[in-house]
Amino acid sequence: MDAALLAELVAFSGIETEFNDAWGNHTTVASADQLALLAAQGFNIADAAAARAELSERQLDFWQQILAPVSVQLQAEPLTFELQVPLALANSRFDFTLQTEQGTSYQFSAEPIDGELVQVAVIDDEEYQQYQHSLDYPLSTGYHTLTLTCSETGFSFEQRLIISPGKCYQPEQFKQQKQWGVSVQLYGLRSARNWGIGDFSDLSTLVAYLAAHGADFVGLNPIHALYPAMPESASPYSPSSRRWLNIIYIDVCAMPGYQQCSNTQRLVNAPAFAASVDAQRSRDWVDYSGVLQLKLPVMHSLYQWFVQHCGDEAHLAAEFTEFKREGGASLQQLALYDALHAFLIKQDSNYWGWPNWPEQYRDPQSDAVQQFAEDHQQQLDFYCYLQFIAQQQLKAVQQQAKTAGMLLGLYRDLAVGVSEASTEIWGNGDLYCRDASVGAPPDPLGPAGQNWGLPPMQPYQLFSQAYQPMIDLFRSNMQDAGALRIDHVMALLRLWWVPKTAANAGGGAYVYYPIMDLLGILALESQRQQAVIIGEDLGTVPDGIRELLADYGIYSYRVFFFETAPDGGYISPAHYPQQAMATLSTHDLPTLIGFWHCEDLKLGKQLGLYQDEQQLQGLYQQRHANKQQILDSLHGHGMLPADYPRSVDNLGMDRTLNYALQRHLAAGSSQLLCLQLEDWLEMTQPVNVPGTSDEYPNWRRKLSRELEQWTSEPHIQQLLTELTKARAG
Repeated sequence: MDAALLAELVAFSGIETEFNDAWGNHTTVASADQLALLAAQGFNIADAAAARAELSERQLDFWQQILAPVSVQLQAEPLTFELQVPLALANSRFDFTLQTEQGTSYQFSAEPIDGELVQVAVIDDEEYQQYQHSLDYPLSTGYHTLTLTCSETGFSFEQRLIISPGKCYQPEQFKQQKQWGVSVQLYGLRSARNWGIGDFSDLSTLVAYLAAHGADFVGLNPIHALYPAMPESASPYSPSSRRWLNIIYIDVCAMPGYQQCSNTQRLVNAPAFAASVDAQRSRDWVDYSGVLQLKLPVMHSLYQWFVQHCGDEAHLAAEFTEFKREGGASLQQLALYDALHAFLIKQDSNYWGWPNWPEQYRDPQSDAVQQFAEDHQQQLDFYCYLQFIAQQQLKAVQQQAKTAGMLLGLYRDLAVGVSEASTEIWGNGDLYCRDASVGAPPDPLGPAGQNWGLPPMQPYQLFSQAYQPMIDLFRSNMQDAGALRIDHVMALLRLWWVPKTAANAGGGAYVYYPIMDLLGILALESQRQQAVIIGEDLGTVPDGIRELLADYGIYSYRVFFFETAPDGGYISPAHYPQQAMATLSTHDLPTLIGFWHCEDLKLGKQLGLYQDEQQLQGLYQQRHANKQQILDSLHGHGMLPADYPRSVDNLGMDRTLNYALQRHLAAGSSQLLCLQLEDWLEMTQPVNVPGTSDEYPNWRRKLSRELEQWTSEPHIQQLLTELTKARAG
């Protein structure tokens, strides 16, 4: 393939050929990697003529739409619309109807040539021109519809016209004081009453305790829908659907009919059942299969109770009916997937997901799938009911948090993608590139790069679908939450695509997304749901992006261990940006004790992550220096007693040092402070070890003590009092 055609294909596909890596070095993507990405996007790279024809076909798909499927604009700027026409239609008259979301309708006419010529393209020897026109109507923020018709030709086009406020939601109370809260892996909450996994009732208990001690939010791991038929696929960052909830978090004992249903009571009061619950409760690591084996039969029993008593529970039945109506095709598809998955995996335990199901089930529109849905209506309704119950229980916790005085309440986490086996890809395959995976280029945390196994969305398909998948995603994850953390927020601008043919994660390139459109939609949904947006802006961040995110009111994510000065010392939290959330650690990093005692390095060596002994010794030396710099900083800020040791030699992490670090961050300038329960409980083991799958039990480690125990401990209560005081200062 000649260089000119390659450059044209790469530019059309949004592939970035040059970038600055995590060390600041200018890097050029190898031609072979560019070609591999083009192949992943469906171009025939072995045949230049075929590739040229495919490019023309895709270009025509855009240029032959006189009105683009979607336009995102800022309310504060002059509103416009673009018409793209073949030269022969430049003088044609088009009629328009503008239907606002608020119900107002406007009619007008326009000829393309009367606007400003902004772009010209020649495809297959035919010229196309794009003209920009002013839209002189007062439009509120929201989702409007612009329809074009042509009496000469009889065709019509429809555009979703999205008007954005251009700024995400920020509460007025932010001007008065700073807020703090904690992050928790919901599955890891221990209690004397749960069934071996943290649930929404445990979350309610935690919210009540923290609200009473001055906290303004509780941050959750992603609680996206996973795979009920395959419980051990437990990573919250590899979900089946980011729109729906993980049913394992339902407190079965709080479901309607639990006390009244005799069959349910017979199940749960059986001695063997009670013994199994006790066994699950006592485990230090979540046994997802074991927990669901307890929960699902009881859930089925309570669903049957609901079906039999829905006449007596008219209010509940009406709410469920409305829930299904609002959930629409997406909810039905999730239910169909879960029911079909459960049916197939009973036949063959290797049926891990739709890509390896029998051929007739790989298309949700196939006759076999539709027949299955018809034959198993009640099973589909059961899975819809579980989503309904999960949302009801989550909503109740958020209402409780707000009533108790929390400013934000629940703070949710949006994963960067879905797994290849997901219902989202099953139902909307055109949107995703299944021949590539999202990941990260080499950086200090992952010298070989990272491959997360998540097929990326195709930018042009997203545009063609009028951004509906992103609208649904943002809206559903802001529901019943006061804040939303967007994992890897750089995904709004670009994602590192790794072709399946690449030898490793370094053999990829960045693919660009329409960031201004996505930011506009994010701001609109944030204002409508009144949810603060936090963007996890770690890793390789291009120049100017943090500033752009800040302009849109998105809060930066500042991790203490990463905030280092050029001299190697740690930046004082007093110098963090105000529009940020500060945290000491994350789910991908060691706990404070783990960091101080180098448990992450020891574990990494044990798991085979560090093959180079010299590199590992260098990391130990760097850690020792880091610890001394942290100790110096804490003493310099008066966070430790004057007689506390000033050398890290032979100094272990104790409660004094642990809590001093937390108070140090609490005294900083960032609007939001997020701490981790693990550090209050002085735990060592990590939640997740990046770069591992089977080597370490990721996403399973529970907290070391039950809620009922640690919430009564005076030293933790004293810490919370000090945090609240520091934040109010």
